Amino acid sequence: MSRPFCKKCFFEEIDPQGIYREITELISLIPPENRTDEKEYRRRLDICGKCESLGEGTCGKCGCFVELRAAKRKLHCPHEKHFW
Repeated sequence: MSRPFCKKCFFEEIDPQGIYREITELISLIPPENRTDEKEYRRRLDICGKCESLGEGTCGKCGCFVELRAAKRKLHCPHEKHFW
């Protein structure tokens, strides 16, 4: 049984066996030298979790899967203020 969809949730929280599994597989394909370390990844997600642009696991500014974008070391927050 899955949880009701929350507009302010990440896929990890709402769909661990579906989309989130696919996202984690994509993250695992990022070469380690291009991947954000776990502490920075969690920091980025904490920031995104408080952002008004987060909706249904995606960024309202660019449409990306937030968890995937946060995992890529060289990417930044697409918000005008670049929160990370």
